[in-house]
Amino acid sequence: MNEPIFLQSVFQERIWGGQKLKQLFGYDIPYERTGECWAVSAHPNGQSIVKSGPYQGMLLGELWNSHPELFNSSSTVFPLLTKLLDASDDLSVQVHPNDAYAGVHENGELGKTECWYIVAAEPGACIIYGHEAKTKHELESMIAAGNWDALLTKVPVKAGDFFYVPSGTIHALGKGIVVLETQQSSDTTYRVYDYDRKDKDGNTRELHLEKAIDVTTVPQAYQDVSYDTKEIENGVITTFVSNSFFTVEKWIVDGKASFPEAKQYTICSVIDGNGELSINGQSYPLAKGDHFILPISSGDFQLNGKLELIISHE
Repeated sequence: MNEPIFLQSVFQERIWGGQKLKQLFGYDIPYERTGECWAVSAHPNGQSIVKSGPYQGMLLGELWNSHPELFNSSSTVFPLLTKLLDASDDLSVQVHPNDAYAGVHENGELGKTECWYIVAAEPGACIIYGHEAKTKHELESMIAAGNWDALLTKVPVKAGDFFYVPSGTIHALGKGIVVLETQQSSDTTYRVYDYDRKDKDGNTRELHLEKAIDVTTVPQAYQDVSYDTKEIENGVITTFVSNSFFTVEKWIVDGKASFPEAKQYTICSVIDGNGELSINGQSYPLAKGDHFILPISSGDFQLNGKLELIISHE
């Protein structure tokens, strides 16, 4: 039987980052402006490391390649990436390509469809989610004129909100937001606008307007929001999205909740609370900020305590 795989995160410095990943999750963050925690990642730009057990010290990508029996996936690369983001300042306005475009223009990189669970949000916090242009020509004209207020759609957010962000969607996190992001394993971003900010060396960051206009969905298509909620003994499971890219759920446990063996390897992130995972006669303590994978053939398991988790799988 396979035991849970607990992972050590990788932290990324960002111009818009801050200290909230330390404040909220107790992480020993390495930068004054720590913007991202790559919690479950096999992407070459930042790979998680197995913290304990028989595979201790292995990079997640190495584990994926050398022990495919733990995952039973048809993907050639670990397809998902789980992050925590601290938007202590506004992120750049950006858009991501789909698989086909990225495969041609980004050396075979995956596209980037993603989704956000809002962990925390300051009063008045907003995201940019979509745009108002009706044609590509109108999109180009509004970008060229810098007519951002008319072009960009702002949406107020609060803790507990969820947003699905398919490739081709212009978007940005606003200041004062912390999210857990589930995405395809890609690091390709096309910046549309960056508020004319300068980096620590005094340079404005590169924009990618030609590619951004190429990949932006026009007119903007919005998904109907409909969540599936199921009550279990001492728990509630909410399915936010389930499609060809990923399934993302929120599990709330208050007491002892039992779960059947998963048919897919399962990525688990504890976003609040404390408790324990019991599986195959072994118990593992869980705390806010822990991230782990349940491989296939792990068996039935129990979560005990007061816990909130974001769960994802292919």
